[in-house]
Amino acid sequence: MKNNILILAACFLLSPVYVSAFGQPQRPEVKDSCEKPHGWIQHPWAGKRVAYLGDSMTDPNCYGNEIRKYWSFLQEWLCMTPYVYGISGRQWNDVPNQAEKLKKEHGDEVDAILVWMGTNDFNNGVPVGEWYTENEAQVMAARGEPGKLVTRKMRTLVMSGDTYKGRINIGISRLKQLYPDKQIVLLTPIHRSTANFGEKNVQPDERYQNRCGEYIDAYVQAVKEAGNVWGIPVIDINAVSGMNPMVEEQLSYFHNPAFDRLHLSTKGQERLARTLMYQLLTLP
Repeated sequence: MKNNILILAACFLLSPVYVSAFGQPQRPEVKDSCEKPHGWIQHPWAGKRVAYLGDSMTDPNCYGNEIRKYWSFLQEWLCMTPYVYGISGRQWNDVPNQAEKLKKEHGDEVDAILVWMGTNDFNNGVPVGEWYTENEAQVMAARGEPGKLVTRKMRTLVMSGDTYKGRINIGISRLKQLYPDKQIVLLTPIHRSTANFGEKNVQPDERYQNRCGEYIDAYVQAVKEAGNVWGIPVIDINAVSGMNPMVEEQLSYFHNPAFDRLHLSTKGQERLARTLMYQLLTLP
């Protein structure tokens, strides 16, 4: 049994879309890469229609054809139809806008939504905030005796665009309203290093706090916490992508060591796409 599992894993490395249930270590010869040959197991996201909400990391206009984006690789490997709504510079408070535009243009013709936001909230010094406010209220409760009103603390989700967690609450709430039956996946911000886009846009590396006294870690952690707050899968690409621009030897994964160690290069986008391909394998 152990050997069979190892064989299947090896087959996945050879064929992104399909794996042989019988352990044949070769890519199937088919005219359409989305056509499943007999005896091969299909990636659960193959052929799906996936929306991508986000910022410049996702925006097709960021560096244009100079950088191939991660969703383009996924389109090639898994035949996933991309609906791309990421816009350079946007923060979590733009998620409702992007979601509503998606709904207007594609309705329910979408199978899943990936949200990759947060690095600009950090850079702009948006306070992290709290998930809930607490107050005392009366509630009917019964345990071994007739029910009666008792006073207990209760919590209420913060719905404020003034804080990072409040923005996430608003964004996910809107996504859940618009797409209650669709798979929604959150991606954490990746590691950051220096970016110099001119005298009015100079961004220091992640060793430094932002203007509200927070490190990037707090914004990464908040996205991970949002998974439990809202019951949504989170892919921690900050960790599992294996890329960190603070390591000089890894700068080939980032756009330009001279002035932009923030955005991924095509090589970095490909590595991210490969990471997502395997991470998404665990999600319906």
